[in-house]
Amino acid sequence: MEKIIQTAGRNALGEFAPEFAHFNDDVLFGENWNNQDIDHKTRCIITVVALMSSGITDSSLKYHLENAKKAGVTRKEIAAIITHTAFYVGWPKGWAVFNMAKDVWMEDEKPVDARTSHAAEMVFPIGEPNDAFAQYFIGQSYLAPVSTTQVGIFNVTFEPGCRNNWHIHHADKGGGQILVCVAGHGYYQEWGKDAVEMKPGDCINIPVGVKHWHGAAPDSWFSHLAVEVPGENTSNEWLEPVEESQYGILK
Repeated sequence: MEKIIQTAGRNALGEFAPEFAHFNDDVLFGENWNNQDIDHKTRCIITVVALMSSGITDSSLKYHLENAKKAGVTRKEIAAIITHTAFYVGWPKGWAVFNMAKDVWMEDEKPVDARTSHAAEMVFPIGEPNDAFAQYFIGQSYLAPVSTTQVGIFNVTFEPGCRNNWHIHHADKGGGQILVCVAGHGYYQEWGKDAVEMKPGDCINIPVGVKHWHGAAPDSWFSHLAVEVPGENTSNEWLEPVEESQYGILK
């Protein structure tokens, strides 16, 4: 292990309290911290426990938490150390130290990817890649059947920037579609009209014979339930993709 050299005492108190600075830099750190009878990681843990037990939660504790991390103490280990110590020295002290430890070990937290975060916002699954209809979409979409009897209900999820082509629902009687946004931010647009924003809870009723498209906003995942309204001789007519000049102005 590399020898520990400390100058904080002299830097802060060298003129005001030179003897204290000497004990801090040369004895406490210079001799004690460099003693090899206890390995460095264990010494760091003992120090954190001692400061926590004393109720010290100032910059000195943060320094020793950072020191413990550098010595190899993992996020799981420090969480277990603080929890164990809290049973003996007081639960409020545990809370105080955890608030500091979270900041020190924050970078060790695995970032939650956007898809996982989006999935957590809704009760319906994202489902599988919507490969059967991929030719009618720009970008990746996913499909999760919710109901396939009586009334067809599907949770359709769009990655940011994904949208389907212009299309028309046909039926001799009944038919059409209902969209209910369940997560994220997207758009619905009818031919010749402005795009309509869709956010969780918004519902769109699409009659037969109306040319339209729907999909995610450029910077957001988007999921909606697609409810197939029962009808006679129902079909979908897929048309041209949504032009980038139209879609690109949306936010």
